[in-house]
Amino acid sequence: MATATTPDMTAMLKDVMGAFKVDTSAMNASFKTSATLNEKLSGVALTAVEKATEISSKWTTDTVAKLSEMAKAKSEPADYAKAMTDFATAYSEAASEHMAAFAEVAKKVQMETVELMMAAGKDMSSEAQSAMTKATSDVTAAAKKATAK
Repeated sequence: MATATTPDMTAMLKDVMGAFKVDTSAMNASFKTSATLNEKLSGVALTAVEKATEISSKWTTDTVAKLSEMAKAKSEPADYAKAMTDFATAYSEAASEHMAAFAEVAKKVQMETVELMMAAGKDMSSEAQSAMTKATSDVTAAAKKATAK
C-alpha cells in the first residue's frame, strides 16, 4: 500500500515569500518626487504671498498719501468737499487696480499649480508603471521557481 505524502506548505510558502525581495527603490523614488513637488508648490505659494504683500503695502502707502492730502487745512469749506470727492475717486480707481493685481497673482498661482500637478502626475505614473513591471517580472520568476520544485 502506497502512502500519500502531504506537501510541506510551510516550506513552499517560505520559498515563495523568500523570492519576493522587498525593493524600496520605488518607495524612495516616490518619496523624492513627492518632496520635490512639495518644495515647488511651497515656492509658488511663498512667491504669491510675497507679491500679495507688495500689493497690499503699495495700496496702503497710496491710501495714506491720499488721506494726508485730504487732511490738509483748506481755505474754503467747499475745498473740503472737493478733497473728499477727489479721495473717493482716487481710492476707487486704486481699488480696481489693486484688485486686478491680486487677480493676476491668483491666476499665476493657479497656472503654475496645474503645471506642477500635471508634471508630477506624469512622473508618478511613470514610476508606478516601472514598479509594476518589475513586480510582475519578480512574481513570474518566483512562480516559475516555486513550480519547478
